[in-house]
Amino acid sequence: MNRRLGWLVLAVFLSACAAPVDENRPPVELGDFRLGHNIVVGSTARPVGPTREATPEEWEAVLTAEIDRRLGTLDGDKLYHLGVSVDGYALALPGIPVALNPRSTLVVSVTAWDNATQTKLNPEPHQIVVFEAASRETFIGSGLTQTRGEQMANLARNAVYEIEGWLMENRVWFGLPATVPPDA
Repeated sequence: MNRRLGWLVLAVFLSACAAPVDENRPPVELGDFRLGHNIVVGSTARPVGPTREATPEEWEAVLTAEIDRRLGTLDGDKLYHLGVSVDGYALALPGIPVALNPRSTLVVSVTAWDNATQTKLNPEPHQIVVFEAASRETFIGSGLTQTRGEQMANLARNAVYEIEGWLMENRVWFGLPATVPPDA
């Protein structure tokens, strides 16, 4: 765990710009997936490097809301549960020199459960590292241009898009074919 957090610190200072996310794209088709329980654990969150502070409850609220917004609209026939733990974060500070251009970062671990079989779909938690999306507001560092809440919302949105992508990579869990047809 310490090694992962060490890499996170390094990534915060050396990260390239993250590609902007199209917030208007519709959710992906996930077959029989319907979101059941959406459990986010923030008590595992560890601040890494120079960062603004965020409480476990704040991480739980922002990630739960974003997961519900993005994945709660899928209307498959079977319930699946998501467990997300916040492993680490760095929220860019105001006042850091522009030359460093720090990026806010979030590390989460995700486990998916099949309600019908009461089993984990992934034996080990899947870890995701996300950076804030590049934009005019984050070009010189989001610590200078965004509030702590805006940084957290940006990271939560990017994390949920990554979770959605991971679920799509494992689409067979939800009754879909292993590969996407070329015309899709």
